[in-house]
Amino acid sequence: MHLSATSRSRRVLLAAAVAAAMAATPLTAAGSAAAAAPVTDRQQQYAAAAAEYGVPESVLLGVSYLQSRWDTNAGTPSTSGGYGPMHLTDAEHVAALAGGTHHDEGTEDPRGDDSRPSLAEAHEPPAASPPAEAALRTVDAAAGLTGASEESLRTDVTANIRGGAALLAAYQKEIGAPVGAGTDPAAWYGAVARYSGADSADAAAAFANEVYATIATGDSRVTDDGQRVTLAGQAVQPDRSWLDRLRLRKLARPDGLECPDDISCEWIPAPYENYGPTLGDYGNHDLGNRPTQQKIEYIVIHDTEGYFGPSVNLVKDPKRVGWHYTLRSVDGHIAQHIKTKNVGWHAGNWYVNAKSIGLEHEGFAGHGTWYTEAMYRTSAKLVRHLARAYNIPLDRNHIIGHDNVPGTVAANVRGMHWDPGPYWNWSHYFDLLKAPFKSTGTHRTGLVTIDPDFATNQPPFTGCNRQPPGVPNPPPATAPCPLRGSSALFLHNAPSHDAPLVNDIALRPDGTPNTTYVSDHGARVSAGQTYALAEVQGDWTAIWYLGQKGWFHNPAAKPTAKWTVGFVVTPKAGKATIPVYGRAYPEQAAYPEGVPYQAISPLQYTLSAGQRYAVGNLLPGEYYRATTFDGSAPHDQTVVRGDNRYVQVQFGHRIMYVNLDDVNLVPSPLGAPR
Repeated sequence: MHLSATSRSRRVLLAAAVAAAMAATPLTAAGSAAAAAPVTDRQQQYAAAAAEYGVPESVLLGVSYLQSRWDTNAGTPSTSGGYGPMHLTDAEHVAALAGGTHHDEGTEDPRGDDSRPSLAEAHEPPAASPPAEAALRTVDAAAGLTGASEESLRTDVTANIRGGAALLAAYQKEIGAPVGAGTDPAAWYGAVARYSGADSADAAAAFANEVYATIATGDSRVTDDGQRVTLAGQAVQPDRSWLDRLRLRKLARPDGLECPDDISCEWIPAPYENYGPTLGDYGNHDLGNRPTQQKIEYIVIHDTEGYFGPSVNLVKDPKRVGWHYTLRSVDGHIAQHIKTKNVGWHAGNWYVNAKSIGLEHEGFAGHGTWYTEAMYRTSAKLVRHLARAYNIPLDRNHIIGHDNVPGTVAANVRGMHWDPGPYWNWSHYFDLLKAPFKSTGTHRTGLVTIDPDFATNQPPFTGCNRQPPGVPNPPPATAPCPLRGSSALFLHNAPSHDAPLVNDIALRPDGTPNTTYVSDHGARVSAGQTYALAEVQGDWTAIWYLGQKGWFHNPAAKPTAKWTVGFVVTPKAGKATIPVYGRAYPEQAAYPEGVPYQAISPLQYTLSAGQRYAVGNLLPGEYYRATTFDGSAPHDQTVVRGDNRYVQVQFGHRIMYVNLDDVNLVPSPLGAPR
């Protein structure tokens, strides 16, 4: 029977709810509630599955941790179509549920350079249909091994863990390795590598190494559905010779590949070639000489809005757009496409592009999906590597999402993309970066860093099952998304859950409140972002946000933010308002002859007297001139610098810039609410 996307979504949610209810109230054979301790305890589920299929419990727990951190994710699929704590994949099923992407709603020019024609039409998302790789269809294999239905393997935790154990045991047998719960975990290296779904020995080994590192250190945490799971650390020296039995291809790792040595990485170049009749017809990035010529300030986190293979195929097209790295979900494998010294066309803002490195992560921002631990870990290792190489601070002023990049001019604000979306776990990501969000102040020190508990913070988003343009009878925008963990908080215009959300005048010029629609970030803050404190009333905290007070629930018993200290900007005396910019460009006098002036054009917003905004960076006014394939235009592939200096501020959900001459830069406690 063919079901609509809405019906399927409801079916999955219902199944997940039933499974959760059963876990909460175990039944005896007679159907009455059991009086004894529940047999559905998560730790016991792992132990039982390990014993049933002859897998060392530490191996089963380690593999599951690297996929999901033992979480259930409310029965929703990962960005690569994986379900449950064992990440059993059913990408074809997910494709049937999937709707549009964040590209459907934006008209962003990924290059973001007003001096050149828009590339908005070239930023089409990759094909949404999942590739045919077996790694994206392990539910089928698990069903054959366990006799469980595909539906139960997706939605029932016990069945899911059994399915993962059965797969590991089958992989172990296929390579002729010993099976049995009493076997040495070291002998399971080949099966663990196979579980990654990787198509190369390097990627499979990197995944297995990370699993065995987890086994060595151990961990204990409460899962997103309230279950305590513990993996006791134990020293294991894995027998890596079993990897050879998988007969996977070996990647060439050329000199100059800009990845740390302990992750799987390959070079798949984005073409820099002249494809048309003029020297401006080239793609899909610009040559540069960073950081010698221009400092790299940002690393931009994106998601691909498509699967890894099709996304990589797009970046190989010179007529499209280009970014520096693509990361795969199932195993965390990375492909580098552009040297970091060169400028990618990815963030929709030329100023940010010229000063950033772009990382695309396999996934979908608005489908209610989750990102795998394997991808989080390799991404964090890559970002730490790049941050050390280019002296980039590990904070949310410099490690930013595409959704934090501002429009360059007022006309471009509405079309900007909003990935990686509210389901990216920023707090966990920064823990992996070894730069956790910390409290460094009190309510009197003037700044607040957003940091809700990801698992229990479940905002009621809508529209995750939206359909791309042209689909008849799409589900309404008010259709609820699955309730699951998020980094995001909503901002209200008064200290009450019943109060309307604040208004982003650029997104809603009529002044109406923004909404809970998953793509509507105009009344939203995210973990790690730091804002200037405006007021505190009981359990509610107000911050300065887009020229107004935005209130979020922040009870002392369960805080959703941390107090901190730093610097803020306020308008200089005598200035009722000052302009806010989406790029930090030099003044007209700085442009040499033959280089057209790029106007210093303010956005729709203004910063008013009495308001304060958190400082993120001090930046010179710069414009990177790059318009021809061979650099033959006047002063091509050079940086124009002037006397203008700018302050990067956390003005809304996106960062923005104010001219240093317009503001006072003061310690945040001065004038902070008391």
